[in-house]
Amino acid sequence: MHRREEEAEAIALPSDSICEIALLKACVKEKDLHQASIIHANIVKKGLLEKDRYLGNTLVSLYAKCGALSRAQQVFERLPVRNVVSWNALIAGYAQHEHSCKQALTCFQRMQHHGVSPNAVTYVCILKACGSIGRATMGKEIHNTIVQKGLLETNILVGNTLVDMYAKCSAVAKARQVFEQLPCRTVVSWNALISGYTQCGNGEEALHCFEQMQQKGLSPDALTYVCILKACSSNIQQGRQIHEQVIRCGFHTDKTVCNALIDMYVKCGLILEAQDVFDKLPVRDVVTWNAIISGYVQQGRGEEALICFTCMQEEGFSPDVITLTCIVKACGSTGAIEKGKQIHDDIISKGLLGKHIVLGNALVDMYANNGALSEAKMVFNRIQGKDVVSWNTLITGYVENGFCEEALNFLSNYKWGDLFLMLSLI
Repeated sequence: MHRREEEAEAIALPSDSICEIALLKACVKEKDLHQASIIHANIVKKGLLEKDRYLGNTLVSLYAKCGALSRAQQVFERLPVRNVVSWNALIAGYAQHEHSCKQALTCFQRMQHHGVSPNAVTYVCILKACGSIGRATMGKEIHNTIVQKGLLETNILVGNTLVDMYAKCSAVAKARQVFEQLPCRTVVSWNALISGYTQCGNGEEALHCFEQMQQKGLSPDALTYVCILKACSSNIQQGRQIHEQVIRCGFHTDKTVCNALIDMYVKCGLILEAQDVFDKLPVRDVVTWNAIISGYVQQGRGEEALICFTCMQEEGFSPDVITLTCIVKACGSTGAIEKGKQIHDDIISKGLLGKHIVLGNALVDMYANNGALSEAKMVFNRIQGKDVVSWNTLITGYVENGFCEEALNFLSNYKWGDLFLMLSLI
């Protein structure tokens, strides 16, 4: 929410509202929805929502920031009067989550239909939503409006978000064009452009931007290093130089930067260097463990991956979907079928098999690689929304275990059979 708008609304607040607003803001910091609900009920009981628009907007913003979007929408719909701050609070909430970005765009359209003019905050939120779901066409329409209103020259946040939106939509040439038009460029501006080139696989241009940024006197931040290290996955010499710079600038203890370093070394096939970064990191998270475990799996060193998994659990970390997928693959490559069955049971107990097809596919592959075709078929049958990988994995498993006739029977039901599988059956 825009600070000036908040301050304007906060003038001459009813005395009953001041305490409630302070409590609601404390709930936002703690993400305490239970306490927020109690305060909300008290506000309704006192009839304050009808008297104080600022209080209503604060409630919408609270629920939106805490991810309780349906509740934010309910409060919003009950507001007697909605202004741009009300709409921004709801739109910002939807734009924060990729799965709800379409609702953000719908709210934006409703807002204009109701005669409320968007401001810079609105445009920033909507551009983020467009970038998240690849709506470059709508983003371009908003870009035209921003230019007409002269916001590109006066609001650096709007300009940076435009660059980021085009970059995320893979329109990196357009992102560069907007970038060049910015009256001033910050680290955020450069990060958006570097990230765009990296995502499009243009590592050389990303590195060139990285050098230009520093020549302009701007120091990289953690996000800059994360983006540029991704660009070095095929340029280990440059990656090592940036690693040295990371150490000099004191980012060698930053988890996100070190996670990117580990990932960079893994993709370059240098697992020992990745392990060295991992060992020196004072604080690790699940992403850190996933990076090193995935590295060992990619290098065909499943036993080391399983050892890391055990250490991860001993340090009190709970595996996520990425961890479990990697470990299932490690079990398949090392023949650790009993360990794989334990992981399979854990996946079922957590209800993950029906939600994540990648786990089902990994389990099918693990069982098939170890000749346990009945188990592979059982998992396959339980996968909801089977994709090409699901069918390929099962059919290939039967072929490699010498059951070509059964594989052909599966292939007759396989609508997406690819040339590789057809050739493997000849």
